[in-house]
Amino acid sequence: MSTSPAGDLAPLSGSTIVFDLDGTLVDSAPDLVGTLNFLLAQEGIAPLPLDEARPMIGRGARALILQGFAAVGAPVPEDRIDALFDRFIAHYEGRIADESRIFPGVLEALDALKAAGARLAVCTNKRTGLSVQLLETLGFAALFDAIVGADSAPAAKPDPRHLTAAIAQAGGDVRRAVMVGDSISDAGAARAARTPLVLVSFGYTETPAAELGADILIDHYDELVGACASLLAPCPTPLKAL
Repeated sequence: MSTSPAGDLAPLSGSTIVFDLDGTLVDSAPDLVGTLNFLLAQEGIAPLPLDEARPMIGRGARALILQGFAAVGAPVPEDRIDALFDRFIAHYEGRIADESRIFPGVLEALDALKAAGARLAVCTNKRTGLSVQLLETLGFAALFDAIVGADSAPAAKPDPRHLTAAIAQAGGDVRRAVMVGDSISDAGAARAARTPLVLVSFGYTETPAAELGADILIDHYDELVGACASLLAPCPTPLKAL
């Protein structure tokens, strides 16, 4: 992480930094696309190249299945999606982190945020159980105060209630929070919740991250701590309850 004067990080104290998971914290595309290609193979369909399927990740497994099959000219009938989804989950659970890797600089940035007094949360359209499994397998689930999948929120991103639920479960205040993500779902949730937004340039998105209206776009996690501190500096400090 790039060095900064200690005072620069003061706005992080008492804040909540909320992260998307796939494409933001973890490069999970190889295992997700690998599972999609497993389904395609079972149907006698050629696999999708990783680079072609990678931008489809971000709206959850059902959306990935629907987009993936449509991309190869085999749209999924409504009455088959549940069975394909169940097969996807069963296979994915068994290879959830075979090839998935934490993005460079993530652990250092998370440690620095916590040291500065921030709470950390995950807000993902992945199921909560799968999210916890992935984070535990990669060894950093304990860093988060809350892990909230789409099934544990009133609605999935881009609905702002997903983001506000993650902030609340982490014990935070929506007035002192930052969303960190990679896609239009993250941008939509942050904007609707009026939460400052940091996007990473290396994630999974059909629309380039630079076009999604982030307050700050970062190319590496060594930029994150300073970015969050600068976005939180103008935010009010809630008064403690008397």
